[in-house]
Amino acid sequence: MANYSSLNRAQLTFEYLHTNSTTHEFLFGALAELVDNARDADATRIDIYTEQHEDLRGGFMLCFLDDGMGMDSNEAASVIQFGRSAKRSPESTQIGQYGNGLKSGSMRIGKDFILFTKKDDTMTCLLLSRTFHEEEGIDEVIVPLPTWNSRSGEPVTDNMEKFAIETELIYKYSPFRSEQEVMEQFSKIHGDKGTLVVIFNLKLMDNGEPELDVTSDPRDIQMAETPPEGTKPERRSFRAYAAVLYIDPRMRIFINGHKVQTKRLSCCLYKPRMYKYTSNRFKTRAEQEVKKAEHLAKIAEEKAREAESKARALELRLGGDLTRESRVTLRQVQNSAITMRREADVKKRIKDAKQRALKEPKELSFIFGVNIEQRELDGMFIYNCSRLIKMYEKVGPQLEGGMACGGVVGVVDVPYLVLEPTHNKQDFADAKEYRHLLKAMGEHLAQYWKDVAIAQKGIIKFWDEFGYLSANWNQPPSNELRYKRRRAMEIPTTIQCDVCLKWRTLPFQLSSVEKNYPDSWVCSMNPDPEQDRCEAAEQKQKVPLGTLKKDLKSHVEKQKQLSEKIRQQQEKLEALQKTTLIRSQADLKKLPLEVTTRPAGENIQSQTRPQRPRSPPLPDVIKNAPSRPPPPTPLPKSISPLKKTSSAWPNISTPKLASMLSKEEASTSKTHQHTGTAGKSNSTLKSLAKLGTTTMKPPSAASQSPRSSRETPSSKAAKGPALKRSAAKGPQASSTRKRTLNTMEDGSEEEGEHKKEKTKRGKFVAVKDEKKDSGEVVVELTDSAGEEELAELKKAQKDKGLHVEVRVNREWFTGRVTAVELGQQAVRWKVKFDYVPTDSTPRDRWVEKGSEDVRLMKPPSPEYQPPDTQGQEEEAVVAEHSTSDFVGIELDTTDSRRSQERVDLLVQILRNCLRYFLPPNFPISKNELSSMSSEGLLAFPLKEYFRQYEVGLQNLCNSYQTRADARARACEENLRTSQRKLRETEEKLQKLRTNIVALLQKVQEDIDINTDDELDAYIEDLITKGD
Repeated sequence: MANYSSLNRAQLTFEYLHTNSTTHEFLFGALAELVDNARDADATRIDIYTEQHEDLRGGFMLCFLDDGMGMDSNEAASVIQFGRSAKRSPESTQIGQYGNGLKSGSMRIGKDFILFTKKDDTMTCLLLSRTFHEEEGIDEVIVPLPTWNSRSGEPVTDNMEKFAIETELIYKYSPFRSEQEVMEQFSKIHGDKGTLVVIFNLKLMDNGEPELDVTSDPRDIQMAETPPEGTKPERRSFRAYAAVLYIDPRMRIFINGHKVQTKRLSCCLYKPRMYKYTSNRFKTRAEQEVKKAEHLAKIAEEKAREAESKARALELRLGGDLTRESRVTLRQVQNSAITMRREADVKKRIKDAKQRALKEPKELSFIFGVNIEQRELDGMFIYNCSRLIKMYEKVGPQLEGGMACGGVVGVVDVPYLVLEPTHNKQDFADAKEYRHLLKAMGEHLAQYWKDVAIAQKGIIKFWDEFGYLSANWNQPPSNELRYKRRRAMEIPTTIQCDVCLKWRTLPFQLSSVEKNYPDSWVCSMNPDPEQDRCEAAEQKQKVPLGTLKKDLKSHVEKQKQLSEKIRQQQEKLEALQKTTLIRSQADLKKLPLEVTTRPAGENIQSQTRPQRPRSPPLPDVIKNAPSRPPPPTPLPKSISPLKKTSSAWPNISTPKLASMLSKEEASTSKTHQHTGTAGKSNSTLKSLAKLGTTTMKPPSAASQSPRSSRETPSSKAAKGPALKRSAAKGPQASSTRKRTLNTMEDGSEEEGEHKKEKTKRGKFVAVKDEKKDSGEVVVELTDSAGEEELAELKKAQKDKGLHVEVRVNREWFTGRVTAVELGQQAVRWKVKFDYVPTDSTPRDRWVEKGSEDVRLMKPPSPEYQPPDTQGQEEEAVVAEHSTSDFVGIELDTTDSRRSQERVDLLVQILRNCLRYFLPPNFPISKNELSSMSSEGLLAFPLKEYFRQYEVGLQNLCNSYQTRADARARACEENLRTSQRKLRETEEKLQKLRTNIVALLQKVQEDIDINTDDELDAYIEDLITKGD
């Protein structure tokens, strides 16, 4: 050591006090460090309270008073040694391991703290103050540490000058200015042992207020400026955080004099179930311990060999010297060698045991249950040596955000040898192994959800049973007494005795549903006669044991699953290749995103062409057309604008038409970006402009006469601006699908061969994909109105967003309707499941509406609608607009009279619906509603209407429920009466049997009857003999 005296040494500056405290991002984690110290000191009670002190920063002091083991002067001196801890051992169940919690935690809360502790007739005070270092300009960390005798009050020191300096610093830089005030703090520690920590000069926020709010709730310490909405209770309230801080709480915690109702989470859950998990993955911490044991064993072995070598060398050197001094020296050296050999053997055995433990799998216990008191508070609570590290961790199905596994809470306690926490005890050091733990918990969570069979019975129905009537997941349950009783029946009250600290489970009583238990509850208050005294043993919670059932697929099942996937892909491919006749918007929406009929061989030829032929130049009449269309001219009813322009199409080549339309579309989209009335024709031309090098039959080509095909150039010139006018009519219409029709080039000489057909109102565009050798796609207009299909499709589209349950492999899974298809015989729904546990079940499925394999779940109320459903409705509306834009190229103008008739019919239907469901006390009467105009119906207060209707419906349901409750109470009363009569009858029967036995024994003394069955058999035998 003398050789190292001249070397430099690491120094700890006082700035490290602040740097060390920044590890606590979560402020309540810093407070918990001081609570952990009290628990490790075997304290049975800790009081956390505040004392007002306006002269200090923050305006108050935060105090932690416990009745633990306390510290003497030597143990208190180890407090200021950073990184040293007497609790550190792999088998330790204590929380502290790093020797850093008190310093980092207290310095995170405030700039200074002072500690008072009692033990073994000594009273020790310790001051760690950043204010002292800043004002004195000291860079090193200096800690005053005076000690007094607890009986006489005299200083315990060999250096009075040092003692005087230490007490002077405490009186100057602490809130306690004299020896009397210091002694008053020691008097707060009741008994001969305990510790008081006072933190002052608290840290402030940017607005000058302290980070801790102690005024809003006198019973609590809250995080300042943290709204309750959207914040977990444990992140806002220290009372809530302290309640779940330990997995098996034994220490009583008081905040400002009010006891914290600590919880054992596994006792607060509905249908808890335990799963044993064994894994060889958790090796990091165990490997560290093995390396440490190997190092210690190696050092001990070297010391033992060196001692044995010295003993042998001394024995040889002494030889035949048998003097007393020589024998004593030799015996001492030999004893030292024997002791070191024993220590080396012990270290070797420890090393071997840890090496064996490294190879052994680690077993953990996962406990899952449903939080029926607050279903939005779900997730995993992960403890380390009984101390909470992570909370509300979502795993497995919970990560998908659906209703599957919603409300389920998981609890696991991980020992140090499995996972090591970080210094701030808010995370785990090995992120990889922690992720593996979360994955394993997710797999067991899915198994638990399957075991409790909530999804099979119906998730919405399950939560309705406990009072969750709102479709909003975050809404609390109903406070009606019947729902409170229902929840209380499933979760019995578990409370801790204030004397023996044992946990007692109270039997369910109707009077205890809304009962508040006192802070000083003791076992004698327990209504259970077997558990009403502190001497009674604590009952262990009986949790059923579950098993993770791994889905081991056989080779046949894998082949079957693969064949099913191939079949599904083939069906999709066939659906894309089917010939589709479009007569309405419903058929139009069924088209795939890309429709092409060019033969494969021709596609290859087109790819191998050296250069694509350029399109011929546009006619001057189209090229020089104005960018803005002239005012529309009135047209005869029998001829549509599209029919006028169609006669010019056969003499214009297809490449010219495609380039013309695409250019016009581009120019119009730039020029008229904010025009709202011209979306229809632009959407139509947008589809036509993508025809590429194809031949398109115009809609009126089938009905053209030779005269129309031989029009003069002047007529063509007159129709050129009309074509451009339709292209420049408005901005690009928004649509959820874009369809591209790529057709074959095939001359226009057939266009005049069709007969003229009379145009009618309500005609729709139809795309006919005929399977010919040439692969031609013909775009034509049909005479079919398709109004019925349109109405049916609009009606079916309203089913989008419905929450349904679908039966797959005899199990029910929840999901949402994402697409609707109008088939020939029935309406088909595409249901996307919220959660599917195995790979063999698809994520979505097509089902027929009204079949036995699908059923509706409870629909959301009109006041609430999930965001994804709203997005789908907006998408459906946009799709309807885009489809109606395609309809805008009809041959005839819309008959305003017929449209008005439809509007009047819809208005009348709306009136009838509103009249039929009109709430009783609605401000608008039925007569007023009958005479209300369409403008009045637009301003009708639908939201208030539905609200009053829901209230009335709820009242009606409540009345039914009240009747049912009354009948249930009557039945319960009849049952109790019947049971009472049954007991009385049994008592009479037993008394009668006793009298019969006594009578028989008087008549026949040697009779031996011990049971009721023997008596019955004997009497029956007597009767038989008598007969």
